[in-house]
Amino acid sequence: MKIGIDISQVIYGTGVSVYTKNLVENLLKIDDKNSYVLFGGSLRRKDDLKKFTNSLKGNYKEKISFLSPNLADLLWNRLHVLKIEYLIGKVDVFHSSDWTQPPCNAYSVTTIHDLSPIRYPQLMDERIISNTKTRIKWIKNEVDRIIVPSKATLKDLELLGISASKIVVIPEAADPFYKEVSKTDVDKIKNKYNLTNYILGVGVGERKNSNRLIEAYKLVKDKLNVQLVFVGQAPKDFIKERNIIFLGHVSNLDLRSLYAGAYCLAYPSLYEGFGLPILQAFACSCPVLTSNISSMPEVAGDASILIDPFNVESISEGLLKVGKMSDTLIKKGLQQVKKFSWETAAKMTLDVYKEAKINNG
Repeated sequence: MKIGIDISQVIYGTGVSVYTKNLVENLLKIDDKNSYVLFGGSLRRKDDLKKFTNSLKGNYKEKISFLSPNLADLLWNRLHVLKIEYLIGKVDVFHSSDWTQPPCNAYSVTTIHDLSPIRYPQLMDERIISNTKTRIKWIKNEVDRIIVPSKATLKDLELLGISASKIVVIPEAADPFYKEVSKTDVDKIKNKYNLTNYILGVGVGERKNSNRLIEAYKLVKDKLNVQLVFVGQAPKDFIKERNIIFLGHVSNLDLRSLYAGAYCLAYPSLYEGFGLPILQAFACSCPVLTSNISSMPEVAGDASILIDPFNVESISEGLLKVGKMSDTLIKKGLQQVKKFSWETAAKMTLDVYKEAKINNG
């Protein structure tokens, strides 16, 4: 078979970028029977897309286009014209990105990572909300198979009227880059950001529940003698407080060491399609506190402290509990992260592609 995949999202440094990168790399690694056409659209970052494709090994061709995200959204989501085959040639399967849904003649596969623009529209840009709603309309009508990373996202799609028989759950995984690091690396990161003992929060905002985490931290900071450190920008209305630190954007290299040096990852999110930071922390031997709702329990299993993210006292009690169970949580986390792999995700995705043969006879 000839399989087309939209890799446009690989260059943006998001969770979807991690998914796209690792899925494509592992598909090419495990599959020597089929050929791949990797489509990427960008007006200004075509060189970045080519840099990614040049790093790959396997049976593939690249098709890098001038189509910017805005133009692709207009053509494929709004007007729904210009079949993908016009740009990449005839394919048996086409796997679209999470941004656009082009019309095609091929067996159509897409991945929906989460439905935060629909579940939490008050937190999202109007353009993203509109994009998601329009794309889902085409997905309902035209896509043969929908891949989701969790049962929670499957349930979200069912609430939108999409049959579960059309959906397959394929869990994601931590990038292999995330792993245990040396004490030297931990000391370096603490010196770089002037940290001592700290709770780590990854992501800032209402959906990430950072305000309740701050309130919970204030209840336990004297008992634990820790800082609260966020990866992300401080909210505009945040009044600077001692020992509450916002690092802004950090590199993956720094993030790995930040996980490794933390008292715990505190991830009391209100909604996640999957929750990659949980697995990243596990891989770096970092204890985890996370929410007992949405996809988080699926990812964390019994390897974390699960809390009610709407209850500040529940979060604060969980933070205290982490310290008493740290060694156990680290051991369980290292076992839990082994249950997820990109090779397995690629094999399961390839099985979805193979359905094209069955459907086409």
